Amino acid sequence: MIWNILILIFGLALILGGANYLTDGASAVAQRSGISPLVIGLTIVAFGTSAPELVISCVSAFNHNAGIAIGNVVGSNIFNILVIIGLTALVRPIKIERGILVNDIPLVILSSLVILVLGNGVFLDGDSENIITRSGGLILLLFFCIFLRYTFSIAKSSEESADDSTEIKSMKTWVAALAIVGGLGALIWGGQLFVDSASAIARSLNVSDAIIGLTIVAFGTSLPELATSIVAAVKNQPGLAVGNVVGSCIFNVFFVLGASAVISPLPLGGITNVDLLVLVGASLLFWIFGKVIRKMTFTRTEGAVMFLAYVAYTVYLISAA
Repeated sequence: MIWNILILIFGLALILGGANYLTDGASAVAQRSGISPLVIGLTIVAFGTSAPELVISCVSAFNHNAGIAIGNVVGSNIFNILVIIGLTALVRPIKIERGILVNDIPLVILSSLVILVLGNGVFLDGDSENIITRSGGLILLLFFCIFLRYTFSIAKSSEESADDSTEIKSMKTWVAALAIVGGLGALIWGGQLFVDSASAIARSLNVSDAIIGLTIVAFGTSLPELATSIVAAVKNQPGLAVGNVVGSCIFNVFFVLGASAVISPLPLGGITNVDLLVLVGASLLFWIFGKVIRKMTFTRTEGAVMFLAYVAYTVYLISAA
């Protein structure tokens, strides 16, 4: 058990380090190729921040471990909204930009509803089991392409985007190539170690892979977003604090889950409608607190409510295990 926990931590460290090196190397190569910082920021850097979720879910799908693949995405998004936004608001009340409330948070709600629909084939289509099929994965990837196109159009029309503010490390081509290869290798190896050890821990605790995916795996893969948002709140950068979470949630569903389902159809198994409804409810709460109750602001009280909601959900998972 202790050995598996150590391997889990080592695997996560490899994933985080690999994502960092891969992102820096790819960004340097892209810059040398004349690609604009805007494009680099919206693609390569965005991939780097969500690489842990992507690698773990895709490796899990390849290993036919749907519980961790889906649980990672659903659990990460619940954690992102209830814990990261909740704790960030406790650190400092968050003022939200109108564009995020009007355009982006509704996309988070949409992504949650899409999972709920795709994951209820038994009730909606009379399927023999609830499963996210390859065609469902392609639908999610189509949503992601639309979202990416929309993001590019918004960014290009924004005055802020006109300023090349994306920080890109300068490095020689051979160093960048080495960083890409080494980072990719670390991602793949770390992902395999993480998934294998998470499954072993689940067996040791006599709980399902889905529970491990919804909790331990989700927590581990959300650490970069948690650190980024809290630091942004301390530095009084509310746009980054919220935008980081919103972007991660959308990326997780449309790209991570979509790619995973294309690799291998994902039976929901231990992921229940309670989990999916909690995700939808958290997404709605995200919008209600920002738009309705305290317009354009998350207060410390609302942050506490969101965090306590996650505690209650975790208690439910433990009691139901």
